[in-house]
Amino acid sequence: MAPTLKVEPVPTVKAKKGGETTVTLKATLPAGYHANSNKPSEAYLIPLTLKWTAGPLQLDGITYPKPEMEKYSFSEKPLSVVTGEFAITTKFKVPADAQNGPAAQTGTLRYQACDNKACYPPKSVPVNITVSVE
Repeated sequence: MAPTLKVEPVPTVKAKKGGETTVTLKATLPAGYHANSNKPSEAYLIPLTLKWTAGPLQLDGITYPKPEMEKYSFSEKPLSVVTGEFAITTKFKVPADAQNGPAAQTGTLRYQACDNKACYPPKSVPVNITVSVE
């Protein structure tokens, strides 16, 4: 059975109209597993991707964790992977006309987990954060 990537809940994000804010997602893969990085070393591998789908904030860039190059028995070349605990940081712009008050910013984190023998089908984890626009 494929391992599940755990994403820690994010405290409410305070956002000032016309400003910028940063959200850091902290994720953990179980020991013995890795996920392909956001820029896998082979074209057939499924990248780690974070897509924000709805909410009051405008995406201004995503910073993925620095991958490690690791060698596994099932691949001739080292692979670009993330393991254990890692963070993905998103920079948002807050529109000047954003509505005041709490709102939900939602997205999906997609990953492909592998162990040292095989990769599992890709999975998606919903990401929901509460934004307080001031």
